Amino acid sequence: MRIRSIGSKLTLWYTGLLTLTFLLLGTIAYGLLAYSLSRDMDYALKGIGGVMVEKAKAEGSAFYPSEVDELFRRFFGFSPRDRQFDILDPREKIDSGRQILRSRKVIISPEALEKAARGEAHFETVASGGRYPIRVLTVPVVESGHPTNLVRVGMSLENMYKTRNRFLLTMTAVFPLGLLLAGGGGWLLARRALSPVDRMTQTARKISGAHLDQQLQESGNDDELDRLAKTLNDMLARLHDSIEQMRQFSADASHELQTPLTILKGEMEVALRQQRTPDEYQDILGSGLEEIDRLNHLVEGLLLLARADSGVLRLDMQSIDLRKFVANILRQLKPIADNHTVHLHQEPSEAVYVDGDREHLRRLLLNLLVNAIKYSYTDGKVAVALEQRQRWVVLHISDTGRGIPEAEQQQIFNRFHRATETGSRDGKGVGLGLSIADSIAKAHKGYIEVESSLKWGATFSVFLPLNLQSN
Repeated sequence: MRIRSIGSKLTLWYTGLLTLTFLLLGTIAYGLLAYSLSRDMDYALKGIGGVMVEKAKAEGSAFYPSEVDELFRRFFGFSPRDRQFDILDPREKIDSGRQILRSRKVIISPEALEKAARGEAHFETVASGGRYPIRVLTVPVVESGHPTNLVRVGMSLENMYKTRNRFLLTMTAVFPLGLLLAGGGGWLLARRALSPVDRMTQTARKISGAHLDQQLQESGNDDELDRLAKTLNDMLARLHDSIEQMRQFSADASHELQTPLTILKGEMEVALRQQRTPDEYQDILGSGLEEIDRLNHLVEGLLLLARADSGVLRLDMQSIDLRKFVANILRQLKPIADNHTVHLHQEPSEAVYVDGDREHLRRLLLNLLVNAIKYSYTDGKVAVALEQRQRWVVLHISDTGRGIPEAEQQQIFNRFHRATETGSRDGKGVGLGLSIADSIAKAHKGYIEVESSLKWGATFSVFLPLNLQSN
């Protein structure tokens, strides 16, 4: 069965890693304990053997059990029952030429005899015929450079084996209990750590498109979950703003589309109520065509904005001499400017090149220049200037209108927004021109800035990346 709960997964992972850790540490501890017990036993036997060798040199080969017991108590803290001690004459032989301990008839290995002949001590573990083997030390008594006797001392490994077994039993008993406690503690910690996520989930279930103003609760600890809550709250705020903009956009678009349709419908209904002269029909059809053109312009603008928002606005990029490009557009706009008695002027400049889509850039400039003409005073002036700033080409479009209030300068690029105090002499706009210009500039990796003061006009500055290869 697949586990879906993150808390359960964390608990299982934690318990599994803890199990491996316990096994590893237990194995290391057992190995260190066995090594320590064996080393301590050999060290104590070596001490006893050394004392017996010195005594053998000084007093001969006579040893009493009481003396050996005292030596074991001195080095081990107790005298084991199954202990071994003896002194052998290396010249004494028995069957098969092997030396023996007189007390227990324990066979001396060839390795021990070889080392004794070289004057070296030798440790070995031998079977005793009982349940536990015996650890035996063979030490030669060397006089005048030759071994005269062999001291053999040993003891059963029973205590060491029992100590290791008790350790294993203790670990076997403690291990499951430790895992149980650690697993339970891990589960409680996981639940406590993930409880803020559960609260976020409950809050998120209540959030819908109509209630995006709700916020996820933050603990104030500034931890990872708090940062997640802040990120989600920021995302919800952006979604709320986007949905509000979409609602406002839909309402404004519906209104703008409804107005020409209502006019067109009204004119058609009036035309059908009674017989009209050809001139009257021509006037009605002409007015209808104007409304159809307005609808077409509005729909084209909405489609361009939709493509720009979704990142699928296609651009046919090519190198453009912006100075000549602006001059051609100004020639096309001269009749409109003359009709508004506004003078168009292009400041002299050197040729500068940008990479752009001719049709889209033409629409950008037309929107800005037509606005400048519409909002300029009679006998006013619209000036266009080009300059190069590092990696940017900046196109300045200045007019001599009433200017834009400072509070409104941040809103003029919003869709369907139309200034209230700029004194336009043409009320046919739908408020999409600046939004379209801004979207086209951003699609070209540029941007638009505006500077304005009341009664002194406005200046729109279009920043476009400079084509360094053509300059």
